[in-house]
Amino acid sequence: CIAVKSGRNADGRRVNTPCENVVIRNCEMKDGHGGVSIGSEVSGGIRNILTGNCRMSSPNLERGLRIKTNSVRGGAIENIRFENVTIGEVKEAAVEVDFYYEEGAGGPFQPKVKDIYIANVTSEKSKYGIFLRGFPDAPIAGVTISGCAFRGATKGNFFENVRGVNVENVVVNGKPVTLADMLAGK
Repeated sequence: CIAVKSGRNADGRRVNTPCENVVIRNCEMKDGHGGVSIGSEVSGGIRNILTGNCRMSSPNLERGLRIKTNSVRGGAIENIRFENVTIGEVKEAAVEVDFYYEEGAGGPFQPKVKDIYIANVTSEKSKYGIFLRGFPDAPIAGVTISGCAFRGATKGNFFENVRGVNVENVVVNGKPVTLADMLAGK
């Protein structure tokens, strides 16, 4: 629905201008690959993005809040805030950060994703509440998840190659979860 980008591959690195200081507020999203998607064209970097007070829902909406990149695109993505977002139904994840988009691993430009803040985000139906998948040698760093409730998350959460996660007052499928629960996919 809304895509934030900063250039693809060599052209994005040549121009080397990050997309920064963007506010996405009071929007309603329906069908698409993501309600708010950051990437996959992130070779110039993306920082200081706030998504707040938004609503999204559709059986044809794949993900709610999405960050996607890979090792061919690279780029630094930092200081991303998703707060006060109400998600009804999505096919995959309410919130997703995935380094394995399209080309995935094996390229020469490791992505860097850090300082992700997810607060007061709710969802009613999805496969995953939160899906975070970094690379072993380039983990997602500095994630805070606070005051969130993910109902109807059939597979719970998925975390792989993430470091520095802070979990406060998070409920998945009606049960409070800890960081250990989230790392175990609950």
